[in-house]
Amino acid sequence: MGSENASLGSRLVAARDRAFVGRAAELALFRSALSDAAVPVSYLHGPGGIGKSTLLRQFAGEARQAGRTVVEVDGRTVNPTPEDFAQAAADALRDPRAVLLIDTFERCQGLEGWLWERFLPRLPLGAVAVVAGRVAPDPRWVADSGWTGQLQVIALRNLPPGDATAFLRARGVPTRAHNRLLSFTGGNPLALALAAAVAVRGGGEEREWSPDQDVIATLLPQLVGDPPTPLHRKALEVCAHAYVTSEALMRAMVGERAASELFGWLRTQPFIESTASGLFPHDVVREALDADLRWRDPEGFAAMHKQMHQYLFERVRAAPAARMLQAVGEMLYMYRTDGHMPEFHVWDALGIVQDTPCAPADVTRVAELVEEAEGAESAAIVRFWLDRQPEAFRVYRSTRTGRIEAFTAVLWLSERDGPVGEDVDPVLAAAWAHVRRYGPLRSGERLAVARFTVHPPLYQRPSAPTTLAQWRMMGEIYRAERLSWHFVVMRDDGFWDAHLMHFDMLPTHIRPEVGDHRYILYGHDWRAEPVIEWLAAKTDSMLAGGGPDSDGAAAASAAAASASAAKRTRRGELVVLSRPEFDAAVRDALRTLRHQELLARNPLQRSRVVVESGRSLGDVLLGAIDALLDERDGGRRHRAITATYVKPTSTQEAAAARLGLPFSTYRRHLKTAVERVSDLLWHQELSGAAILIGPE
Repeated sequence: MGSENASLGSRLVAARDRAFVGRAAELALFRSALSDAAVPVSYLHGPGGIGKSTLLRQFAGEARQAGRTVVEVDGRTVNPTPEDFAQAAADALRDPRAVLLIDTFERCQGLEGWLWERFLPRLPLGAVAVVAGRVAPDPRWVADSGWTGQLQVIALRNLPPGDATAFLRARGVPTRAHNRLLSFTGGNPLALALAAAVAVRGGGEEREWSPDQDVIATLLPQLVGDPPTPLHRKALEVCAHAYVTSEALMRAMVGERAASELFGWLRTQPFIESTASGLFPHDVVREALDADLRWRDPEGFAAMHKQMHQYLFERVRAAPAARMLQAVGEMLYMYRTDGHMPEFHVWDALGIVQDTPCAPADVTRVAELVEEAEGAESAAIVRFWLDRQPEAFRVYRSTRTGRIEAFTAVLWLSERDGPVGEDVDPVLAAAWAHVRRYGPLRSGERLAVARFTVHPPLYQRPSAPTTLAQWRMMGEIYRAERLSWHFVVMRDDGFWDAHLMHFDMLPTHIRPEVGDHRYILYGHDWRAEPVIEWLAAKTDSMLAGGGPDSDGAAAASAAAASASAAKRTRRGELVVLSRPEFDAAVRDALRTLRHQELLARNPLQRSRVVVESGRSLGDVLLGAIDALLDERDGGRRHRAITATYVKPTSTQEAAAARLGLPFSTYRRHLKTAVERVSDLLWHQELSGAAILIGPE
């Protein structure tokens, strides 16, 4: 009867029990906790692949055999907020015989203070908890006198030679292969498991292991071998590159017909783990697979990366507002090694602070924070913007204490607002001045100013709040419509130069002062380089191994500045010119009006006034010239510009003579005519209004 009630799951458990070796000391400590709960909480830490998850699985089996209720929480699948974590672990709070097992806690590390100060103390007496992660516990937790005798910290190490040999025997590896495998793996449990799978599959044949090379990178080709088909190989590569692989992602990468089969095949691989969100490889295998593909087939790696990027980008755009930050973080995971990303982003930020709208009750605290970090003048400016754009403000609450520790404000303005804030906020005055000089807003366009990012303990330095502020800004840019300029405001100390310029946020020439502090605006005109093309350029740079200039911010600034002008003519359907650039282009176009090969190179060819008119640049110019006839005294200006550029004579003196005008009068009429033509074209460039009547 027992065999009739058996399941595949019970077979898996039995097989794992038979294969498990070592960890005698850790098991003894856990059994002691089960028997009398004298030390109810254990913190298990060690590097990836060291066997933490396997040991927790063993703990779970022993706890169930002892009649305990097992509650498992996986940091890879739980949203790292106090509310979601507490919900996932709620059963442990209701049962004094519960055993709470928390795996992959490094993904929730930001919750650590909340965990030991607020959640774990709520466990009923008799319950046992084990936390497993890569990072050692906070020293403040270990030093807390209240936790003395209640917490034991266990650093998990590689298996000693005796246990490692027993591990290989349990996996069926022939004795003749042991020495080379032990030498190669160093007792790392994950490497041992992968090596054992290769050795058994190869019939025990000894291979030329090279212990001086990276364990997993060398082992990977032996493990993966030749997948059944090219599609199976691609499925492995997709799973290694993505944060988590769902069947939906697999469909996007390989197509509807093959996705289900490949997803099922991945689940059977010994180095693939399953979570509620999908599949992922062990970390060392992930990195090795990614590196192997990039080395072996750089073109294939680039194609896969771009395809996956497009899928994740669309997810960011479509995500509900409450999930936008998470979606942005998953997309940025693909770029975690690009430029200064590792230095300027705190990847567990969502577990450290919560991003919430600024409520009326939060206003006093926001003003306190900015006055502490920037002074009374900035506090007055914050109150000004809170009165006008309260929705622009977000606050960051500690997940441990619930207290507001930081805030950010991103102001969104349009041409309908006019230069709002100029007379109150020097930073906004600088932003509007830059916009007027280098590319005013057009009808329906908006500009965004990341005006405040204030976290006094780490003011304008990488932290959880500044990370989430960056993610929110990026997400809103990706989702925005008719965005023109985007500005970021930082203290003028150079700290952010290299990072921001790597992402084409270039410093403006104005340095506004507020109180005792001077600030710098970094700006990007998304009309000159739209989001899609900018992301494509960043992707190409990363795939080519591009990064920040190693010679420092000065060289980076020079390179970025020189590249900026080039971008205006080679990126995007439209070129965005400043007013001085536009006027110069009009003058050049008039001078070359009868020389088509020169006119074809004029930047106005890709200006809005030409592209959206559907006419040639020459016809647009002639239309603007003819429009002078509709103006008061426009006939004189029309005759002067026509005699000079439309039906030119050999010299301007000859043109003046043809018109019967003194040369000085002719020059005055011509100058005014050129200015009016430029004014008319500039108005159409900004407004899109079809005010010109050109030749059909």
